[in-house]
Amino acid sequence: MSVVDLSKQVALGIDIGGTNTKFGLVNHRGQILTKGSIPTDQYSTPEEFVDALHEQIQPLIDEHCEGGIEGIGVGAPNANYYRGTIELAPNLPWRGIINFADLMKAKFNSPCKMTNDANAAALGEMMYGAARGMKDFIMITLGTGVGSGIVSGGHLIYGHDGFAGELGHTIVKPGGRKHWSTGSEGSLEAYASATGIAITAKKMRAEFPDSMLNQFPEEAINSKTVHECALKEDPVAIEVFRYTGQKLGEALANFVMFSSPEAILLFGGVIKAGDFILKPAKLHMERNLLPIFRNKVRLVFSELDEADAAILGASALVWEK
Repeated sequence: MSVVDLSKQVALGIDIGGTNTKFGLVNHRGQILTKGSIPTDQYSTPEEFVDALHEQIQPLIDEHCEGGIEGIGVGAPNANYYRGTIELAPNLPWRGIINFADLMKAKFNSPCKMTNDANAAALGEMMYGAARGMKDFIMITLGTGVGSGIVSGGHLIYGHDGFAGELGHTIVKPGGRKHWSTGSEGSLEAYASATGIAITAKKMRAEFPDSMLNQFPEEAINSKTVHECALKEDPVAIEVFRYTGQKLGEALANFVMFSSPEAILLFGGVIKAGDFILKPAKLHMERNLLPIFRNKVRLVFSELDEADAAILGASALVWEK
């Protein structure tokens, strides 16, 4: 019986964003052997984009992978796990439904799996990060938007059509703030994303002229500047995070009662606010749970490096059974 050295098995992880696409060669232990990026928005067709990826990546495969790669994992907006397609992604330069996995298979002569970026992050956390050993958890990514991945019984929930888990677009305040892209009113993303925090901060600072937030021009108000002011004990900045945490916590209570996870993992730039957002989120989550669910679910920050998490998450698709 031969022994397989898992550290020699290598997956290609690709994260497609609206502006840039990052890629890396990742071994079974989650070590990134090499990585790089190309601009997404400079290619007018997906075929040209795949050709450019291949031109950049194949020499790296030849250099680092003696036996080639085990497969390709891709995280992308509106990616369909079942069909291997990118469907109607608003922030990518290509319109319609793109058979992206087929293009990659043909070019790289290797199997390719796809899912959306938040699902990929959940897989990465389960294989390499804070969710190792967990069978039931929810990943919430708090960045420019709010993404999510739901793991139940050790498996990602994809739904019948491959698009399950859009918790950021669930309504947390009926008739509330209008979303800048979808037009829905009162979604979690409209409040708990970095974009939502900036909207809240601009509204609140207008009501309190003495706030430190008024030292910044309108275009400089973002979750980072709000955090800077909160660290200097500006009460308005602290209230921005408290309100954001409340909305997040109320939504998390609903999510807990839906799938009864062991933990909720939080990832993304917004979590740099730390306890300013975590404490009110935990408080309002527990306050809105039925007694049978209380004090059972941990809120945990991601252990994956933010710069590499998307590549690691995409690569984890290759190892998924």
